[in-house]
Amino acid sequence: MASKTATKDIITLRGSAAIVSEFFGKICYSILYNRGVYPEESFARVKKYGLPMLLTQDEGVKSFISNLTSQLSEWLENGKLQRIVLVIMSKATGEVLERWNFSIETDSEVVEKGISREKSDKEIMREIQAIMRQIASSITYLPCLDEPCVFDVLAYTDKDCAVPFTWIESDPKLIANPQMVKLHSFDTKIHKVDTLVSYKNDEWDEP
Repeated sequence: MASKTATKDIITLRGSAAIVSEFFGKICYSILYNRGVYPEESFARVKKYGLPMLLTQDEGVKSFISNLTSQLSEWLENGKLQRIVLVIMSKATGEVLERWNFSIETDSEVVEKGISREKSDKEIMREIQAIMRQIASSITYLPCLDEPCVFDVLAYTDKDCAVPFTWIESDPKLIANPQMVKLHSFDTKIHKVDTLVSYKNDEWDEP
């Protein structure tokens, strides 16, 4: 007689930190491509999360994002990371044009007791896919960036968190009277990530 064996996807703290830090790396590439921060020809097509994605071939950017995800994974595993913000600024003036805000809620019981949680890998991937699709369609609701831009990444950590010398204190790089769009969230059952993009809307500028 045939029988079925039920399997459960166990999520550990280290595994969740790896999922979330990799997500941040890929989301950075997606934003940089879809917002035209780097030229289209500098990206190569790959498949990730069951979706076509474009990753930059710029060695400087690849090194920056690789170092970023490594550090984020360490902070996530220690339960010290509260938020990551990718900021897009005018290259000429430094004015902040967009802030991609990723707020992180960490299950403190998992960090303190070393326990695991359960959630299907497929379910997590579906949630990430929804965010990726929203970013890919961002050109339909965000203003056109019609000038050369640069980007930076801000990390908000607990006050007692050790910060490498390669990271420096920064102002929050806020936008005055921004327009905001809330995107989908995803949850590993250990780390929940909420996504929000705020942007400068010239239509609201004073005459």
